[in-house]
Amino acid sequence: MAVSSSTRVLLVGAGAQLAGALIERLTPACTLIPRTRPQLDVTSARAVDEAVAEVAPDVVVNCASFNDVDGAERDPVTALRVNGLAVGHLADACRRSGAVLVHYSTDFVFDPVVDPGMLREDDPLSPGSIYAQSKLLGEVLARRAPRHYVLRVASLFGGRRGHSSLDRIASALDGGAPVKAFANRTVTPSYVVDLAEALVATLDRAVPYGLYHCVNTGRTTWVDVATALARALGRNPAELVVPTPFDPAMFPARRPTYAALSNAAIAAHGVVLPGWEDAIMRFARARARADDA
Repeated sequence: MAVSSSTRVLLVGAGAQLAGALIERLTPACTLIPRTRPQLDVTSARAVDEAVAEVAPDVVVNCASFNDVDGAERDPVTALRVNGLAVGHLADACRRSGAVLVHYSTDFVFDPVVDPGMLREDDPLSPGSIYAQSKLLGEVLARRAPRHYVLRVASLFGGRRGHSSLDRIASALDGGAPVKAFANRTVTPSYVVDLAEALVATLDRAVPYGLYHCVNTGRTTWVDVATALARALGRNPAELVVPTPFDPAMFPARRPTYAALSNAAIAAHGVVLPGWEDAIMRFARARARADDA
């Protein structure tokens, strides 16, 4: 499906961090119909059916999510409704209308005991929190749409300032304040600008439907991320970055110690995402331009 001005895209959860980058990228490329949470309650099957019938989209992109990882432990019903059952409503509506469903999931569905190398789509799952379990349910229910993409993302940064761990680290570094960063938590950071480009490429290239890891290339620790960001911002990481040990027991909800995703599967179809170091540099430059504006 080549994305063009005639392509109708219903973007659900339009107030989310990733959605902001998608709106910026998709607005000039297609006919985009964004719906925020107050405008469309995805937990209502009737509301979803009515919205899809009204908009008649070619593609439904779901950015709606209950992302409060610790809050999901306190309110599992809401987490399961938003992250799980609501995806089923969207998938059913897409199945009936023939639309493509794009649903975003998370690296938290993994929690390997030892370093397994870069995690692939078919590696063993171990969702250790209510949040992770609710997102895995969403992956399963998304398959009810015959034409679907489930895209796992991780450690999002960019977009609206202040809405990610990396944004908070950048703000501290900008002010010359020291930042604590986990030395033993391995991740694959994802720049929302690159994820938006990847979605357009996925649709344009008619990548086979299914499950993919959609993240920047490579793996790193949060200490290395903070160090790279400090250098990109012109700060001395030796003075400001404080390595800190990560222990999953530190939080009410379990987080994986190792969650580095391989994007080789989607890259094999021509959707190649830049390395995380390059993404950090572009993120820092974007912040500088925004400050100068």
